[in-house]
Amino acid sequence: MKSTMGRTIAITGAIALLQLPLAGHLAANDKGRGNNPGLGSVYVASQGLYYDSFKTTMLKPRGRFQQLDPGGAPNGGPSTDSGPGDQNYVGGRWWIDTNADGEMDDQDTYFSCPLLGPGRSEP
Repeated sequence: MKSTMGRTIAITGAIALLQLPLAGHLAANDKGRGNNPGLGSVYVASQGLYYDSFKTTMLKPRGRFQQLDPGGAPNGGPSTDSGPGDQNYVGGRWWIDTNADGEMDDQDTYFSCPLLGPGRSEP
């Protein structure tokens, strides 16, 4: 079982990965659309598109979540199987397998971070 400190570091790292891919690009795009600054982009494998994301809120592990792979995108950023318009997209309720056991449990990270359309082919 991971220590509290180890879990905190893993959660912080997972959230930080969302911030890295397009920090400069997002700042320009978000200001133009009147949104608050974005956190990064998420690659949606079923569509082959990148979506901006915003405003992360940590959640308790209750309800439906979709797995987010922090390093699964072609550019090494976060990825998921389904996005806006896909049947399995749950509106940006994400689960990261923080303890790498392949199971959703209390040791993992759960948060809300909706995806903003339209998707684009480049990060």
